[in-house]
Amino acid sequence: MRPPPGLEFDFSQPAGEPALTPHDGISWQVFANPVALFIGGVTAVLLELAEPSVRSGVWDHSSFQRDPLLRLRRTGFAAMMTVYGPRPAAEELIARVVRMHGRVKGTTPGGVPYHANDPRLLDWVQATATFGFTEAYHAYVRHLSSAEKDAAFAEGQASSVLYGATGAPRSWDEWETLLAATAPGLEGSDILSEFMRIMAQAAILPAPLRWAQRLLVRAAVDITPEPVRSLPELRGRGLRMGEATLVRAMARAATLIPMADSPASQSARRLAKAGNST
Repeated sequence: MRPPPGLEFDFSQPAGEPALTPHDGISWQVFANPVALFIGGVTAVLLELAEPSVRSGVWDHSSFQRDPLLRLRRTGFAAMMTVYGPRPAAEELIARVVRMHGRVKGTTPGGVPYHANDPRLLDWVQATATFGFTEAYHAYVRHLSSAEKDAAFAEGQASSVLYGATGAPRSWDEWETLLAATAPGLEGSDILSEFMRIMAQAAILPAPLRWAQRLLVRAAVDITPEPVRSLPELRGRGLRMGEATLVRAMARAATLIPMADSPASQSARRLAKAGNST
């Protein structure tokens, strides 16, 4: 939940500045839960690494293999800024990411050229992220209605367009349509296996909680949709009997933990200041 060194940011300022997503929307609820964020983020990456062009772009041009914790914190900060950050700061961060993506290009092992700013790939990345976070919240925190699931995709449209994902799903039905269209090209790989190994062994949580880290990774596999969940690299690596109950208890308990300095809490104070000044 904390930004990495050098990216510290006060989400409580400036007073009254709205975010890219509505403060009373479902996104603000989902992103306030650290357990759902961890699980949903892993699910999203599993789906992204199953797409050959996205996999090559992520694996060949990121620091994840060298420093997974730093990479996760940077990605998490970008997500927090997109949801909670004051609009000008969020737009500035997204523009910086787009410029960085402009340098990410190459060829997959199968000989297919790719570019990180390809709208097709951006649509998949944006869609899998929204699906992952929303489904993790739905599965482990509280049941979401169909309208709330649709809203999660609709609320992400402002940031999706800024990233260049102009065809990103705007509803749950559109997500399922994109998944069905993309499914024939999804595949397993040694990289998918390596990602699973890193997520199980890397020092992301403190050593006494490493068992919980592995549990949450299994929870992420459990909600990953077909055909990815049945890939050889993931088959049988979901939750074991009784573990879903434990994950739900952890996720629901996380909603009760006071986090006064979290981006969600700071952003709520930012908007409250506007009301107090009128």
